[in-house]
Amino acid sequence: MARAAKARRGRGRSAAAFRFWMTPLLVVLMAHGAAAQGEGGASGVALQQSVCWSDRVLRMADPPPEGHDVWELQARLAELGYYDGPIDSRFSAQLEEAVRRFQGDRQLPADGVVGPRTWEAPAVDEQGDPRPAAAPTPPPPGEVSIVIDTEKFTLTVSSDGQPYKTYPVAVGRPSFYALTPVGQWVVIHKGLNWGGGFGTRWIGLNVPWGIYGIHGTNKPYSIGTRASAGCIRMFNRDVEELYRWVKIGTPVEIIGEKPTVRITRPLSRGASGREVVEFQLRLQELGFDPGRADGRYGPATERAVQAFQRAYGLPVTGRAELDVLFLLGLL
Repeated sequence: MARAAKARRGRGRSAAAFRFWMTPLLVVLMAHGAAAQGEGGASGVALQQSVCWSDRVLRMADPPPEGHDVWELQARLAELGYYDGPIDSRFSAQLEEAVRRFQGDRQLPADGVVGPRTWEAPAVDEQGDPRPAAAPTPPPPGEVSIVIDTEKFTLTVSSDGQPYKTYPVAVGRPSFYALTPVGQWVVIHKGLNWGGGFGTRWIGLNVPWGIYGIHGTNKPYSIGTRASAGCIRMFNRDVEELYRWVKIGTPVEIIGEKPTVRITRPLSRGASGREVVEFQLRLQELGFDPGRADGRYGPATERAVQAFQRAYGLPVTGRAELDVLFLLGLL
């Protein structure tokens, strides 16, 4: 009986360990499933998991809705002079009343419910893309790469490494989980007409801790600001042009503000996440090549760590123990 109970406990621990390791693996596999689609319509998996949720219907409820979309609604209605309450990402009675006043002024049903027509109404004041119409730019003649600068709110397309065209963008707002992810990514998915807050095009990136991408918007007034939950927004006509130029595998580097990340444990092959990006960027700064700073501790990062360990007279294991992290200034 004791042996049987011990075996059951062992199986329970094994099952828990299996779930622990399989959960992030399933997230990665679902993201790769979106990548496997290449170009095409919206991916249900990617759409559901995107950090930049499209516009949900908001109304008073118990408990009240909370989230980035509520924050953005509060901020926009405050800008338009309808709301003077706290910008706290929480749908309150005060916000509902502001929505009713806004709807009444826009000849919408003044019910306090924020549906598709109400979401789109604030954009009417801006009349969409405020720039004059222009002829389409010819495609870049060389190999395309992209750099997004979250400090300058720009997306620059290069052709064979030379800047070709720069677009204005909106980026993630300044909080840990909403900052646009700094790193060196690649395009893994292209989608048409996701609609709502995603606009007319979606270009997905291989960020390992969420579904992030470059997309259009139904909020053109947000371009040039920190407004999203982490994705990169473009005017619809701009993202439609960019969409034609990029392919699966196009490199996309994002530079700018990063969240403060503390690394408190050793890192080794198979690790992934924000702390790995920070680790890879630091290796690059010191002249050790981990490959792309893509948040994945793979063979290239392991080789870079081995080179670092040899240079500093440490045991050459390819594993970033605390001594490596200390020397890199990451503890």
